[in-house]
Amino acid sequence: MATTDTAGAPSRSPGMMNVDRLTAQREAKAVGDIGMETSELLARYEKLQAAVVCDVMREHCLMDQAFPGHLLPLRAERTVAGIAFTIKSAPNTIISGELDFRGRMLDDLHADAFVIWDTSGDERATLWGGVMTATVSRKGVRAALVDGGIRDTSQILEKDFPVYYRFRSPNGALGRTMITHYQIPVQIGDVFVRPGDVILGDADGAVAVPRQIAVEVLLRAEEVVANEKKIFAWVEEGQSIEEITRKGGYF
Repeated sequence: MATTDTAGAPSRSPGMMNVDRLTAQREAKAVGDIGMETSELLARYEKLQAAVVCDVMREHCLMDQAFPGHLLPLRAERTVAGIAFTIKSAPNTIISGELDFRGRMLDDLHADAFVIWDTSGDERATLWGGVMTATVSRKGVRAALVDGGIRDTSQILEKDFPVYYRFRSPNGALGRTMITHYQIPVQIGDVFVRPGDVILGDADGAVAVPRQIAVEVLLRAEEVVANEKKIFAWVEEGQSIEEITRKGGYF
């Protein structure tokens, strides 16, 4: 039961749920200066492996930054980094308004975006295809991760556009699903993504780097890569495991 304080404003009775802190934490967007020019940041991330970046985030006690293994790269040979642009959809038979809302979303897509699409577990519709690929490519979008279906695979491949996906199907989206939100925090598997986070994908899968530590993670990952080059050299020289471990090497 709510009470009223001396100023006449409602206050919470003891025992009432306070969701303000949860709302602020869950719905906050990753904003602000990232600490480096975006073009340089992404170019340097693309020289790294997703596995190395994942290891570095483990040092920050961030254990759930890798997207689920069921999300497969359409182009396993590509390494791509971008800034998270999130989309949320859900299975729905309603058609009215869908195309208008989708159009607004496409207008708001920005260069260097890495689309992160939460489909609410959709197992029937395809959310990404040839026309979508052609449209976003012209806007400078770098890649897409769709926790659902794609189609027009040959057209996507022709554009050399990196996509991570769960399944392929000829089923279109209209009449089967509806975009409900975009540029909001989303969760795919164990990964919580905010618009503005850094996403890196390669043949092993994709990882999300919180925006506020993106530069710190980058610098540490570059350091790890340099150290690994030393370890590979020691192995090639025929040094023993004991020798390599004593010098700080690992396996």
